[in-house]
Parts: sequence; C-alpha cells; structure tokens
Amino acid sequence: ELCHRITIPLYDILELKPSHMTIRVEPMVSVGQATAFLVPRGYTLAVCLEVAEATLGGLAMGVGMTTYSHKVGLYQETIVAYEMVLADGMLVRVTRDNEYSDLYYTLPWSHGTLGFLVALELQIIKIKPHVKLEYIPVKGQKQYCDMIRDLSGALDKHRATPDYLEATVFSKEEAVIMVGKFVDVPYNEQYKINHVTRWYKPWFYKHVEKFLKKGRGYEYIPLEDYLLRHNRSIFWVVETMIPFGNNLLFRYLLGWLLPPKIAFLKFTTTPGVRAMTFTKQVFQDIVLPMTHLEDQIDKCAELLDVYPILVYPCRLYDHGPHRGQLRPPRKDQKVPGTNYGMFNDLGVYGVPKLVREKKRFDAVHVMRELERFTADMGGYPFLYADTFMTRKEFEEMFDLTAYEQVRHKYNAERAFPHLYDKIKPEIDVVKVGKQYMDPL
Repeated sequence: ELCHRITIPLYDILELKPSHMTIRVEPMVSVGQATAFLVPRGYTLAVCLEVAEATLGGLAMGVGMTTYSHKVGLYQETIVAYEMVLADGMLVRVTRDNEYSDLYYTLPWSHGTLGFLVALELQIIKIKPHVKLEYIPVKGQKQYCDMIRDLSGALDKHRATPDYLEATVFSKEEAVIMVGKFVDVPYNEQYKINHVTRWYKPWFYKHVEKFLKKGRGYEYIPLEDYLLRHNRSIFWVVETMIPFGNNLLFRYLLGWLLPPKIAFLKFTTTPGVRAMTFTKQVFQDIVLPMTHLEDQIDKCAELLDVYPILVYPCRLYDHGPHRGQLRPPRKDQKVPGTNYGMFNDLGVYGVPKLVREKKRFDAVHVMRELERFTADMGGYPFLYADTFMTRKEFEEMFDLTAYEQVRHKYNAERAFPHLYDKIKPEIDVVKVGKQYMDPL
C-alpha cells in the first residue's frame, strides 16, 4: 500500500531464434500464449508451467517448476538473458557471464524488487506432436517414493530419465506416477489419443485417480493438451470453489467457462473473504529434497491431511556460495558425482481435514510448523503463498547476502521495496488466525 504501482503493458513475443534454441519475449506474455505460438512450430519452453494465465515475466521474477525440471532444474536455469530497467533508468542486458552476472543470479525469487523486467530470452526444446503418458499406480509409501527417486535420476546420474515425470499422491499409501515421452503416434493407436483439455473432459487429476482401480495404462496426449493438463481445474484448486465442477452435466454445459480468470478472483476477494480463506484453506508449493520425500508426505498428513499432493522432481544446482537467494544443496542432498541435488515441488492445495470436519483449526500454528519443517529440511516455500515467518526467520531460510549487495549496488533500495516487505501478507495473519480458528 505504501508503494506506487506501475503498469507495464508488454505482451508481445519478440523473436524466435531456432539457431540458438531460444525465444525472446516481453514479460506479460502468458504461458498459454507462448505455448500456442511454439508448439505448432515444433518447440516448447524447457520449463512450461501448467497454468495458461501465468506470465513468463512473473515466473522469471519468482520461481517456476514443472515435469521437465528433473532434467533442467528450475525455470530460472532456462533463462538466457533478462532485459532490465534499473532504478536509475538504465536499460541493461543481464546474462550469467557478463558484467551484470550478480543481477542474473539474484533476479529469480526477487519478485520485482531489483528493477523492471522489460524482456527476457528463454531456452526452448524440440518436441514431437504427442506425449505418450504412462500411468503407474503404486501402493505403499516407500514403494512410490523409491520409484520416483529412481525414475528422476536422483540415485544415479547415468540413469536414462523420461521427458516428463510427476506423481500425484492420493493418500499416504497410494500414488500414481506419470512417465511421459515425446512420440509420433502409431497409426494403429490413433484411438488412444486423449485431448484432456477439452471442456467436457474430466479434470485431469480425476482422470489420473481412476488408474488406482484400472491399473497400469498409457495413452497419447497432444503436447499442448499435456502442457496445460491442469489448467481447467488449476490443479485441484477449482474444486474448492466449485465442488460440482467435475460433474458430467456441468462440464458439458458450462465447462467452457473454466478456469476462472485469476484477475477476476483477485478482484472479487475482499479483505473479509481473504481473511477467512487463508485460515480455512491451504495453497502451498514447497521446494524440498527428495531424499526426505516420505517425511514430506508424513508431515502434510500430520498437519493438514489434504489430498491429492503434487510431486515434481527438480534439479537444484550448486552455483557456489552467495549466488542467489537459494543456498547450495548440501553434500548429502546432491546426486553423487554432480553439482546438483534432486529436490521436488510439494504442492498442497485444498481444505484441511479439520476444517472439512468442522473442527477447530489453528492455521497459524500449522503453517508455522510447516515453515519450521521446511527450514529443517533445507527447503524453500514458493513466495506467492502466505508467509508466516518473521523477517529474522526469513533471512535465516533464504540467503540474502548477494541480494542485499545488489540492491545497494544498483540503488534499488531507493526505488523498490525489500523482498520480505513485498511478499509478507497484507493482513495480520496471527490476529486473523485467532479470530477464525473456530469452525464457521
């Protein structure tokens, strides 16, 4: 509220460079826009979020991870260059090896607190028209955790890994692991093509859940459908808003209305609604080491008991000390013989069990406990979600050494808020948490 908001209406795709395998875009280009442009030309972003309205610039200043991240790491690893307007009005091109390399490593996770992003250049990869997606239902927590660690290459750097890899955990003891690879569909299997994003189709995670009973299977999904498979239901967030949204009749008649526009949801979220929802729902993405995947699932079951849970394996690279807001992976977290650790996104979205059962739920205590667990594990929460840490705790979790140096060097202190001030909740979470602790 103390800052002046500046609109940056930069929505254009500027240049495709097949010889460099990059695309240059303005920051407000959306994932859906980039996907619609690239896929017909035989390419896709190396890290392509599943929500069509997410902007490429927003991901660059924050964080992004997807089912290709076990091969290339976080979204920031695929950024070739940033074009930034600094606090003094200077336009600079920022790369990992030019004079602004200190900016290159601190812009991710900075959330617009170091300058204005006006363009970026991103890595792209070559594709085939379809993804052959195999659904592997697994019973037993150790079994599915071991399997996804193995498939991701977390245990052996020489292991051949699939193009796409994810798991959806439906209970402590049940998960479906999805393994995808680029293919041309054989003529005699055209009938197995599934356009999963069509308005009348079941929400993707509901489709996945059926394989717990059906057993192992596979199908072919057009690549653009695969990349945006979670878009209509925003993973499983829409179920909280529209419990009947996956009903067959609703899908046929009104499914084309989904997903709801994120801007509309923000506009209609009054302070009162905001206060109630944060105490009765959870929306968290957390980067955690895969070596402790079982502990992650157990902690979520203990604190929240919310399913499904999303698991995306992701490389976290060691760029050396004080080279950004993330600390280098510890030695015990690294894949043997590499400069990266295999971490994962733990996506937890929904209504906690105690709230569903109309029992007393202390949201502040639960989220503080989850933050402590994250810190102990050497992980990091995505900063789009509510942060309950004090500034001291925040600075202990994230390495702000280089960030503070860059803010001072480029005079960002006089023009932009500090990262903690930018991402901390706009409401008093402790006060509101106590107010709405009892069932409604």
